[in-house]
Amino acid sequence: MTRFISACKSLVTREEGQDLLEYALLVALIAVVAAGAVKIAGENVSTIFGQIVAAL
Repeated sequence: MTRFISACKSLVTREEGQDLLEYALLVALIAVVAAGAVKIAGENVSTIFGQIVAAL
């Protein structure tokens, strides 16, 4: 049982895993922000092209 506890403690204290998790969270945040920006920009561009087509 003590071997299991020491293994769990080593997983928590290792910095490599924490760095990987931080990078994964950062990439996920960037992906969410980029997807939102593309959605908003896409709607605006669609509206602009619709106005251009109506004017022609």
